[in-house]
Amino acid sequence: MPSSFDMTRRAALNFLAAAPVMANSAMAKAAPVAPSYAVTTPIHIHSVSLRVRDLEKMTYFYNAVIGLDVLSTEPGLTALGKDGRTLVTLIRHPGDEVDDPATAGLYHTAFLMPTREDLGRWLIMAYMNGIPFTGFSDHRVSEALYLNDPEGNGIEVYADRPREGWQWVDNRIVMGSQQLDLDNLVAGLPDESALPYRAPSGFRIGHIHMRVGDTRLAQDFYVKATGLDLTALIPNESAAFFSNGRYHHHVGANIWHSRNAGKRPQNMSGLEDAAFSIEPALMDGLRERLRAHGSDIRESGKTLETLDPWGTRILFIAT
Repeated sequence: MPSSFDMTRRAALNFLAAAPVMANSAMAKAAPVAPSYAVTTPIHIHSVSLRVRDLEKMTYFYNAVIGLDVLSTEPGLTALGKDGRTLVTLIRHPGDEVDDPATAGLYHTAFLMPTREDLGRWLIMAYMNGIPFTGFSDHRVSEALYLNDPEGNGIEVYADRPREGWQWVDNRIVMGSQQLDLDNLVAGLPDESALPYRAPSGFRIGHIHMRVGDTRLAQDFYVKATGLDLTALIPNESAAFFSNGRYHHHVGANIWHSRNAGKRPQNMSGLEDAAFSIEPALMDGLRERLRAHGSDIRESGKTLETLDPWGTRILFIAT
């Protein structure tokens, strides 16, 4: 086997949807690195919970392919994460309807690699094991790989470019969707293809992207009620992006398939809830904004729960 993976064989990516996933031995863990900026801001993504029809298949995927550790199991539920922190909770609902892209819900969960090299290593592993991709993109602020889990939930695996190189104009981040240089991303990296894959220390959810019925309603909720900043707005308002602490975005919201969507059906597979970490000192302000906005809230211990305009549970956990 050659010492580095030749991504000039890019045409081979076209067959990945039909290629089988191969099992092998575990990969070695990477050395710990400093936390990514995305998860150091006062408000950032904590975790997501997904309603799933096949718990065993989905657990295998998030463990062996995405690289999360199984942290706990109980009848009908699996919690997975990294460094002891829960990132994804899978909840068995075998009778659920299949998620419908025309409804409000999850567009993708975006898993953030600590380094660009980690992203390249994961791409090589995924390619060599026949993991099907749905796209690749250079967003100027980040480099991103796209795929779906076995039940169709969107996933992004990405690495941020250095924050010093991000461009802001009038408090709006400059992003884009350009062709990703796959060859450069994997240059000089070894052909490590073993499954189950183990994500490196520091692997986190950097952002979530939601399907919504109206991006103006999304702006009203995420800016006025939750206190995030609007960081980007596509000119036709088909997508809006929000963050805390001048990260490029912790939340995306689009109407690309879900324009005018109403309340999300309760018995549909996909997103159950999205949770944010928030500094305890910010909880009083959050509570006041939500009440002024007219949002119903429920509190339990360090967790405050509300609903977005489409009925999706949004949690804020004081950490």
